[in-house]
Amino acid sequence: MWCVRLFLFAVVLVSGVGHATEAEPMPPHATFLLPSKALREQRRINVYTPPGYAAAKGVRYPVLYMPDGGEQEDFPHVATTVDTAIRAGEMRPVILVGIENTERRRDMTGPTQVEQDKKIAPRVGGSAAFRAFLRDELMPHLRRKYRVTDETAIIGESLAGLFIMETLFLQPGMFGTSIALSPSLWWNNEEWVRKAGERLKAKPDLKATLYMASAGDDVAAEAGRLSEVFRANAPAGLKWKYEPQPDLRHANIYRSLEAKVLREAFAPASTKAVP
Repeated sequence: MWCVRLFLFAVVLVSGVGHATEAEPMPPHATFLLPSKALREQRRINVYTPPGYAAAKGVRYPVLYMPDGGEQEDFPHVATTVDTAIRAGEMRPVILVGIENTERRRDMTGPTQVEQDKKIAPRVGGSAAFRAFLRDELMPHLRRKYRVTDETAIIGESLAGLFIMETLFLQPGMFGTSIALSPSLWWNNEEWVRKAGERLKAKPDLKATLYMASAGDDVAAEAGRLSEVFRANAPAGLKWKYEPQPDLRHANIYRSLEAKVLREAFAPASTKAVP
């Protein structure tokens, strides 16, 4: 099993699966560098604002955050999907915030006791610092610089999906909507599958929305097992859905599902639905 997982990571490194390898068209957006004390480095941030943002001086907008948010990563196709849906009236206007990677596998993973996990990168286990960067530095900066509401969401795939699930369990109020596509729940011997029940029981007043999907070539069935834990333990205020996608692959699940799940998560008021 570990050989398969390490092979899949190698394929991603070589082929750039899930990320743009050439310049992709994307909507106009702003880019800035934000120094981070939590991460001890600068981070490049890409921000898409919806059509009419500049003219609508009194209007505030929800914010959709995305790891893997560089211009050579997933930002171009997600921004294009969001812009297209907003212009078609199929999605409420949102501000999209992409965080470009520096050490992706450091930032997206929590601590692990599994030696094979530690072999995927020179440094792993930095998710707490990355979460602190989002919570204490990036989010306050966005609130100062842009007209935002308190409504927040986050979308990501693979290790970013793992980070999203970990954040839901460790800091459930941080994002109102969490979208985790093929999350790498095998990390640290399926830590968040094992701990999910107790975490959910400890948050009886949790109000949030979760969408989780898995691909046909995901190497294990952790997402399915986690869905059973949600079915047994999710508080009433957690609106959640798990959709196995056997016809999709880890390499294409993000682009295949993003339009559907984002249109549902940010459906216009008259047709608002849970993803």
